[in-house]
Amino acid sequence: LIGRLMFELPEEMGLIAVAVRQTQGKGRGGNVWLSPVGCALSTLHISIPLHSNLGQRIPFIQHLVSLAVVEAVRSIPGYEDIDLRVKWPNDIYYSDLMKLGGVLVNSTLMETTFHILIGFGFNVNNSNPTICINDLIAQFNKEEGTELQPLSADCLIARTVTVLERLIDIFQEKGPNGVLPQYYKYWIHSGKQVRLRDEHGPLAWIVGIDDYGYLQVHEEGKGVESVHPDGNSFDMLRNLIVPK
Repeated sequence: LIGRLMFELPEEMGLIAVAVRQTQGKGRGGNVWLSPVGCALSTLHISIPLHSNLGQRIPFIQHLVSLAVVEAVRSIPGYEDIDLRVKWPNDIYYSDLMKLGGVLVNSTLMETTFHILIGFGFNVNNSNPTICINDLIAQFNKEEGTELQPLSADCLIARTVTVLERLIDIFQEKGPNGVLPQYYKYWIHSGKQVRLRDEHGPLAWIVGIDDYGYLQVHEEGKGVESVHPDGNSFDMLRNLIVPK
């Protein structure tokens, strides 16, 4: 639906589709994503000029969206310490323990404009099959003696899009360095090790993200190199990445 509409509407008009339930949700690499009632589910269309900071670094969009989802919750007064985090390249996590959402970005270059379709979904109100944001809030209330209210999917979709708009503006003005400090504040990889190429490969330390959104790792004796995920191998159980 969005793919058909996005070229027919005036450029200045925003376009988003919000679903209460998805029956054909997709993740990276053709994965199927379960999307019952209680999740925040939407696809957003944005246009990015090719000759702009973000247009020259399109892979960063998935990082900005993941950060926007986390900030949508943690920028609310009182909710700053809800342990919602970003996992590179495109997942939303509870601490470093459990995935509760993801981002999928598709881009089409038409002349000098990228048309970007951003699909994002995250679990707001389902305790099964994993965990949800309102569970984290209830857990926080119990531990801290607070009375934070549960959040709605509609509220968090709206806040995510608003935060994303601000992050894009910052990136266009300042480049990656304008957003990376906040991204690192919320990501789960600080001080973590991964193995290169396979489960018996050399160990490397994660050090950050390069100018184009690839993960940077430091292998002893070899310096820093950029890597990318190999299908689904970059996960918290196997910690595998492969050189770019």
